[in-house]
Amino acid sequence: MGYLGNHLATVVTGVFAAVLTGLWPVFVDFAPILEFVFIMAVPITWFLTVICWVSQKSADYAHKNPPPTHEKKSLSSQRQVTAFYTSGGTLGTPNQISEAKTELSGELNSLKETVKIKDEEIERLNQEIANLQTLVQIESLKTELANLKMLASKSKK
Repeated sequence: MGYLGNHLATVVTGVFAAVLTGLWPVFVDFAPILEFVFIMAVPITWFLTVICWVSQKSADYAHKNPPPTHEKKSLSSQRQVTAFYTSGGTLGTPNQISEAKTELSGELNSLKETVKIKDEEIERLNQEIANLQTLVQIESLKTELANLKMLASKSKK
């Protein structure tokens, strides 16, 4: 929290509103258009002051109980416990744990193979795109060469 309890915007807006309110009687006879300007500006700045105050109070209320900060503990000081629950909600046996581990490893390997196949396919498609770009460049060069030959034959005549 700052020096003003995070109400700096409220204080600045309030000071501006007070200055405008104080200048209003001084400049009211100076120009007729200033009457309209002050009629509009003074209530608006006081309204903004109130809104700043209410919003800061709301923010203070919303954050009055910040979550506690947790200290990080080293892994050596923590004892690691692995619990395995079956679909029925009961704690599994070590055999069930090893079966589930094997099953999940198999699924992971199949996913890795699928990703590997996809990567190879992407590489093949990138190569085809590069070849197509080369073919397009060759065709554009052939077209330009034909145009130049045509221009050259016209200029000889």
